Amino acid sequence: MTEPTRNDLPDVELDDRELSQGELDLAERASLRRVAGLSTELTDVTEVEYRKLRLERVVLVGVWTEGTAEQSEESLAELARLAETAGSEVLEGLIQRRSRPDPATYIGAGKVRELADIVLATGADTVVCDGELSPSQLRQLEEKIKVKVIDRTALILDIFAQHARSKEGKAQVELAQLQYLIPRLRGWGQNLARQAGGRAGGGNGGVGLRGPGETKLETDRRRINKRVAKLRADIDAMDTIRATKRGRRVANAVPSVALVGYTNAGKSSVLNALTGAGVLVEDALFATLDPTTRRSATPDGRVFTMTDTVGFVRHLPHQLVEAFRSTLEEAADADLLVHVVDGSAASPEDQLTAVRQVLGEIAEQRSATLPPELVVINKIDAADEVALARLRHLAPNAVLVSAHTGAGIAELTTEVAERLPHPEVTVDALVPYTRGELVARAHADGEVLAEDHTSEGTHLRARVHPDLAAALDRYVTDASPT
Repeated sequence: MTEPTRNDLPDVELDDRELSQGELDLAERASLRRVAGLSTELTDVTEVEYRKLRLERVVLVGVWTEGTAEQSEESLAELARLAETAGSEVLEGLIQRRSRPDPATYIGAGKVRELADIVLATGADTVVCDGELSPSQLRQLEEKIKVKVIDRTALILDIFAQHARSKEGKAQVELAQLQYLIPRLRGWGQNLARQAGGRAGGGNGGVGLRGPGETKLETDRRRINKRVAKLRADIDAMDTIRATKRGRRVANAVPSVALVGYTNAGKSSVLNALTGAGVLVEDALFATLDPTTRRSATPDGRVFTMTDTVGFVRHLPHQLVEAFRSTLEEAADADLLVHVVDGSAASPEDQLTAVRQVLGEIAEQRSATLPPELVVINKIDAADEVALARLRHLAPNAVLVSAHTGAGIAELTTEVAERLPHPEVTVDALVPYTRGELVARAHADGEVLAEDHTSEGTHLRARVHPDLAAALDRYVTDASPT
C-alpha cells in the first residue's frame, strides 16, 4: 500500500512561509515527510528488538453507578473519543450497572470472565476502563484478561504527552505521569521473592530472603522520586517567570481575559475570531495544552490580553490539576473568565458543570474568589434548538456565537469590552502640546471620554489609572474617583 505524501493531503497549504505558527503545528501533525538515505535493511532481526507499529485495538468498559443511562453512555462515548485521539481503534463498548465498582476487579469476577471472552473474540489487545483503577484492580484485571489494561487517567495522560509542545507543557505532563506511576510500579515477574532483612525472616536468616524484584522496585521509586523533585523545581522556576510577566501586566494596568471551557469546545477558534491570533485549531480533544496569550483592544481603544488555556474534561485527573496549577492560575488571576461551551455537544449542561467544578477547586486551593464569568455558547450553527433553550435557561446572560461562521462575534466583542474593568480615576485636564505623550498614554491605557484641541493645548477628559492620573495632576482642572 502506498503511503500518502504531503501533496495527497487535503486542505494543507504547501507554502509554509504564509502559515502562522499554529497552522504550521497543524500541518506538521497532518503531513509525512520523506528523508532520503535513511533506509536501513536488517539482515538479522534477532539482534534487535523488533515490533510492528500499528494502532491498538481496544475494548471500553464502564460502570454505571449513578445518573441516567444516557449520561453513562455519553461518558463511554467520550472515552471512545479519548481513545481515538490517543491513536486507538475502538472495537466494543460495555457498561455494567452496579451500586459501586467492585473493589477487587472493578466489574466483578463474573463480568471479568465475560470481558475476557469478548477480548478474545474481537482480537483486542487493550482494555480501557472508564474510571481510575487502583493498583490492585489493575493487576487483577491484567492477570485474568491476559491483555494490557489501562484506566481513564492513564489514557488522558497519554494524550497530554502526545500533544505537549513547550518545555513547560512537557515538564508538567511528565510530572503528572510519574505521580500516577509511583503507586503502580510492579516487578518483572511474579515469582521474585519479597524483600526481608534482619530478623524479619525468622531463623532462616535475612540475606537469602532479599529478592531482586523488590530491590528493583525500590531503585525505581528512588529514581522516580528524584526526577519528580527536579521537575517540581523546574516548574516552580517557570512559574516564577510566568508570575513576573503577569506582574508586569498588572503594573501596567492591562486587563486580562482568560478563555476556559471543556476540551474541544472551540476556545482556540474564539481566540482567533476575537484577536486574529492564528493559533492551532483542530477538531480533537486536548489540541491545546500550551497557553497562548494575545494582545487585543476594545472598540473604544482599551488594551487587554486574552489567554487560551488548557481544556477541561469530566473526572480530570488530580495529577494534572496539580501539575498544571501554574497554567490554571492564569484563569483564576484574570479580570474576566470567558467560559466557552460547545452548544452542539450531547450534554452541554454537564460540560458547563464540570468546568465550574474544577475552577471552584482551584479557587478553593488558593483561598481566592473567581473573577466574573461570561458564558459563551459556541457552535450554534450545529447546535440543537432544544439544547440551546436549556443552556439559555441555565445561563440567561450567555452570548451565542459561531466562531466558524462569525455569527455573534461582534456582540461578544462588545460584551467583553463592557465587562472589563474601567480605569479608576476620571480626569479633566488641559495638556500642553509639548506633553503629547501623556495624551497618547491616555488613548493607549485609559478610556478617552472627550478630546478637544485648543490654542493652549489638548483639552482631555478621560478615565485613567492612578499612575497616569498622577502624571496629569499638574494639568488637571477637575479629578474625581469613579
